[in-house]
Amino acid sequence: MEQNKEFVTAVAKIKNCHMSARKMRLVADIIRGQQAEKALGILKFTKKEAASWLDKLLTPAIANWSVLTGEEADDHDLVVSAIWVDQSAQLKRFRPAPHGRAHRIRKHFCHVTIQVTNKKALEQQVEVSTEAVEVEETE
Repeated sequence: MEQNKEFVTAVAKIKNCHMSARKMRLVADIIRGQQAEKALGILKFTKKEAASWLDKLLTPAIANWSVLTGEEADDHDLVVSAIWVDQSAQLKRFRPAPHGRAHRIRKHFCHVTIQVTNKKALEQQVEVSTEAVEVEETE
């Protein structure tokens, strides 16, 4: 099956990542909309733990794009077109407290999804959406 290589979007996911969604979103917001190579550089030098998880996720997303198109990702300007972090289940535990009581401990998990797209495809999508808005305004 031959695909249009200008409009290929590759997706990679992490399910039940051992980190809270709030902490993961701090780093995800940094790389959203960046070029893939630049995003990898940002993640490499970010000191948060979430950066290592996202680095492990962005690399397979780029590889998925290469497999879908059959071309090398280095030749094209790949962009992190979308990244979202969803909250997952909580692991609930109890810890002993003074006077024979117990305190609840909640360990948070999250799901992360990342999309990588060719830069030309993103520009053409923006042009089409602005043309649609202009047509609606003239009517």
